[in-house]
Amino acid sequence: MSMTIRCDQTPTWPLLEAHFAIQGRHLDMRRAFERDAGRFAHFSQSAPHVFADLSKNLWDQDTETLLLELARDCGVERHRDAMLGGQAINTTEDRAVLHTLLRRPAGLRLPGDVPENAQRLADVHATLDAMLAYAEQVRADAAITDVVNIGIGGSDLGPHMAVRALAQFHVPGKRFHFVSNVDGHELSDLLQGLRPANTLFLVASKTFTTTETMTNARSALAWFSGRGGRDVGRHFVALTTNIGAAADLGITTTFGFWDWVGGRYSLWSAIGLPVAIAVGAQGFRDLLAGGHAMDEHFRTAPLARNLPVRLGLLDVWYRNFHGFTSRCIAPYHAALGRYSAYLQQLEMESNGKRVDHQGRVLPYATSPVLWGEPGTNGQHAFFQMLHQGRDVLPLEIVAVRQASHGLAGHQPKVLANALAQTQALMVGKSGADGHRHFPGNRPSTFLLLESLTPASLGALIALQEHRVFVDGSLWGINSFDQWGVELGKVLARDLEARLESGDVAGLDGSTAGLLDRLRGAV
Repeated sequence: MSMTIRCDQTPTWPLLEAHFAIQGRHLDMRRAFERDAGRFAHFSQSAPHVFADLSKNLWDQDTETLLLELARDCGVERHRDAMLGGQAINTTEDRAVLHTLLRRPAGLRLPGDVPENAQRLADVHATLDAMLAYAEQVRADAAITDVVNIGIGGSDLGPHMAVRALAQFHVPGKRFHFVSNVDGHELSDLLQGLRPANTLFLVASKTFTTTETMTNARSALAWFSGRGGRDVGRHFVALTTNIGAAADLGITTTFGFWDWVGGRYSLWSAIGLPVAIAVGAQGFRDLLAGGHAMDEHFRTAPLARNLPVRLGLLDVWYRNFHGFTSRCIAPYHAALGRYSAYLQQLEMESNGKRVDHQGRVLPYATSPVLWGEPGTNGQHAFFQMLHQGRDVLPLEIVAVRQASHGLAGHQPKVLANALAQTQALMVGKSGADGHRHFPGNRPSTFLLLESLTPASLGALIALQEHRVFVDGSLWGINSFDQWGVELGKVLARDLEARLESGDVAGLDGSTAGLLDRLRGAV
C-alpha cells in the first residue's frame, strides 16, 4: 500500500492552480527582487557541502508556502521515513529501497528501522571492508597499470562519473577505463592500447546476465587468453550476486550487493570498486560520509529548509504548472563532464513514468528531459537557445569555488562566467533591434561546492537522489522500478536471432524491411 497521496488529489492542488493563474504565471523575478530585499536570504541555503541559490527562480514565498503544504498533504515525510527505515516502498517489486544504508555508519540505528536493518548494515560493512581491502591491494600492485570497468547503466554511469570527477585524488601509475556499449568498436579501440599482464577487468552486473556487459566480458576474456594472458582469477573481478556464473568464466574474486540496491543507486556498493581503487579506502569512506551527511539533512531538516524537498517542489512547480519540459544541467568544472549523463539515468529512469503506484494513468507529466554539457563549452553551443529561444528552459549550474589546479587566471573566469549566465538569464537586455533583445526573467538554480572532494561529491549525488525521491512522492509514482527498459531487451533478443535466420514472419513492414536491409538481402 502506498504511503503517499497523489499531488492532484490533495486539497492544496486546486489552490496552487488558482495561485498560478492569478499570480505565479505572471511573476517577474526582477520586480520580485526590487520588492523584497530579503529574497536572496530566503531562497538560498546551506546543506552539507552544498550551498544553493534558488532565488533566481519563478516563485515567491506565497508559492513556496503552498508547495510546502502540498508536500505535507502528500505525505512526503512519512514516505521518506519509510524508505530510510527499510520498508518495501518499491511496491511493484516488493522490495525495500536502502541505498542510504550503504553509506550509514556501522551500528547506527535510525528511528523506524525495520528489524532486518541491523543484519543488513552488518553485511554492508563486512562487504565494504573486504572491497576496500582489495582496492588497497590493487593500488599497491605496480604491475597493474590499467583498470577497465565493464558495465552498463548504473554499473557504468555512477562509477564513471565519480572516477572522472575525483581525478585529482587518483593513485599514481594507474589509468581507468569504462566500457559500456555493446558496439564492439568501443572495446576493440580500448584493447589496442592494453597489455594482459598489466590490466585488471572489473565486470559489473548484479545478475551476470546483462547482454551488453556479458558480451563485452566474454570478448575481454577471449582477448586476454588470445594475447597470452595468464591467471584469469587475478586479472578479472566480478561485481555481482551471481557467484556461480562468475565462476563459470573462471572469475573467482567477487563482491556482491543486494536486491534492495537499485542499479542507478549502486555507486555506493561494490559497484563503486573502481572509485575505491582510484581514490583509496579513505577517499571512498569520505564519499560515503558526504552522502550520509546529506541523508541526515534530508531526514532531519524541516521541510522549509530541506534542500532536496525545496528542489523537488520547484521541479513540480515547473513541470506541472509552468509546463517546462526539460532542465539544462551545466557543471562549471571540467571534472564533472559525466555529471549530466549520470543525472539523466537517475531522474529520467526513476520518474519517467505515465502511471501512478496503483497503475492508473496520470493526468499530468512527470520527469522532464535532462540534458547539458559543462560550462563554458555549453555557452558556445546551446546557451543561445536558453537566452533567446522561444522555449523557457530552466538552467541548473554546479560551480566549485576552489580549483585544484595551479594555473593562474583560470578559476576567476570560470566562476565569473557561471555567475554571468544566471544574471543574464534573469535580467535580460532590452533593445529596439530584436536580434539583440534578451527577454530575461528566465530561471536558474546555482549549486556551489567549496571544493570538489570525495565528501562534497557524495553529498551532491545524495542531494540529487533525494530530490528525485521527493518528485516521485509528489507525483504518486514508484521511482524505483524501470519496466520500460525491459521491452526493448526482449525484442532485441528476438531480432538478433532473426538477423541470423532471415525470418521476418509476424513483423511489421518497417521492421521487416530494415531487417532485410541490415542482412544485406536487398
